[in-house]
Amino acid sequence: MLTTMIKNALGRLRGFADKSSFMGPTLARLTVGVVFVGTGWGKLHSLPDVTSFFTDLGIPFPAFNARLTAGTEFFGGLLVLLGLCTRLASLPLAFTMVIAILTAKRANIDGITSLLGFEEWSYLVFFLWIALAGAGPLSLDALITRLRKRSADPLPKPLLRPRSQTP
Repeated sequence: MLTTMIKNALGRLRGFADKSSFMGPTLARLTVGVVFVGTGWGKLHSLPDVTSFFTDLGIPFPAFNARLTAGTEFFGGLLVLLGLCTRLASLPLAFTMVIAILTAKRANIDGITSLLGFEEWSYLVFFLWIALAGAGPLSLDALITRLRKRSADPLPKPLLRPRSQTP
């Protein structure tokens, strides 16, 4: 009797988990989207400071890379937030996190634990997951896919009536 109750409870939990599985990619996408729209916006409005910081880090072409980073974060974050071209938009954002770790955070890496503790690492993992898994069903990508599928489905053909055979 107890094992039956446990099996039933686990079955209900599994059913709930299956029905709510869309929340994982949706929450990840919304979280990093909001964060990077904000950081990109901030960088776009303080390009001289970002350029100076990039110069101090020894990043080549600091003015160009400050603009590139700011635009990538803002527009990429906006695309990820909306769930539009999400897989593609996630890749440059992931690359930006790799560069941030290799430049701004490199001196703070004293082992795998410190690397995995960086928020940039968490963002990198989120972006890679989103790039691989997609935006999820609550996204413009999913809506566009549904609309394309609907428009590609042929309309049902009317029933053909057999011709009457007249001699």
